[in-house]
Amino acid sequence: MPNNSILGIHETALMIRSRRTEVLAANIANADTPNYKARDIDFMAAMRRAEKSATNKVDVGTMAVTHDRHIQLSSPSMSNIALRYRNPLQSSLDNNTVDAQKEHAAFMDNALRYQASLRFINGRVKGLLTAIRGD
Repeated sequence: MPNNSILGIHETALMIRSRRTEVLAANIANADTPNYKARDIDFMAAMRRAEKSATNKVDVGTMAVTHDRHIQLSSPSMSNIALRYRNPLQSSLDNNTVDAQKEHAAFMDNALRYQASLRFINGRVKGLLTAIRGD
């Protein structure tokens, strides 16, 4: 995912944080499901991987659009984000590894950081519109 756009790294951060929100919500929803294994995304590792693929222009395992008639992919590197299992602090009797309090805290932290990236992008767009209008 190239970070050479006017939005910088925040474009990539929003996509990864959006995916992480889905994963954390699934963990919370399955807190009472027997044998469910909590998963998460290592945000920093995903950002490093996205940065590396942007600088190298080649990402092993990523599908590339090489012809105008190929189907465009909305976010090709989102499929490459590795989900990792959480290590439970204490095992449960039903082998569920979801710690509801930890998941809620991670969900809220992720939501706040997502909002921060949105505000940065909003400010950037407003600044560009001001420059275009000449205000």
